[in-house]
Amino acid sequence: MSRVIVTLTDHIAHVQLNRPDKRNAVDPEMFESLIDAGQQVAASHARAVVLSGAGEGFCAGIDIGSLGGMIGKDIEAMILPRTHGDGTTNQWQEVAMIWHRLEIPVIAALHGTVFGAGMQIALGADIRIAAPDTQLAVMEMKWGIIPDMGGMVLLPRLVRSDVMRRLIYTATPISADRAERWGLVTEIAEDPLAAAFDLARELAGKSPKAIRAAKALIACAERDTAEEVLLAEARAQASLLGQPEQMEVIAAHFAKRAPVFK
Repeated sequence: MSRVIVTLTDHIAHVQLNRPDKRNAVDPEMFESLIDAGQQVAASHARAVVLSGAGEGFCAGIDIGSLGGMIGKDIEAMILPRTHGDGTTNQWQEVAMIWHRLEIPVIAALHGTVFGAGMQIALGADIRIAAPDTQLAVMEMKWGIIPDMGGMVLLPRLVRSDVMRRLIYTATPISADRAERWGLVTEIAEDPLAAAFDLARELAGKSPKAIRAAKALIACAERDTAEEVLLAEARAQASLLGQPEQMEVIAAHFAKRAPVFK
């Protein structure tokens, strides 16, 4: 049974973690499958992505049993080389960062447990929609380690420093309600998967070039100086104004119809 199922319908990619008997705990096969899924989506005509987990939860974290395979090995040789992401990540980091780097919006539909590795995968999404009973945790400290899958790039962009420290130091699960208040969760929905697909359909109906430009510009705004952001903003707008996609958006608006993009 495939660890990850990828389906593409109406320009929406659905990437589902598919190890429900283990609450989608991440083992070496799932690491590889998630990276393959991200690469598959990047090469597709998808305009939005929904990330979800099969069964009772999104992802319970790392499969602790699989860590046994690291005993006696040279850990530095395993995790320090930059083997993925154009030389910026290792395999473990790529599992979360590949979603962050995608040029299209990624929406995570969360339910049940979102712990450890599952939390960091969810952090790679642009938007997180959680069921009311979802439990979330930066769980690594429970096992005497620290977040190491890109979480230290992604988490500081979402929460205050004191909140981040509490999450990391304690490894204590928090409710979806608290996660929303703290900025980890975008919104709460009774059916997060349905809500994620509703949002994905809305985004897939927008100008694909404008959506990609917006995501790239947001990333620029989060890391660059004001001068660099202003120039990037102007360049992005110049690449959109008056172009066929933008003209189609305007025509569709005045004709009161949905735009059609090639």
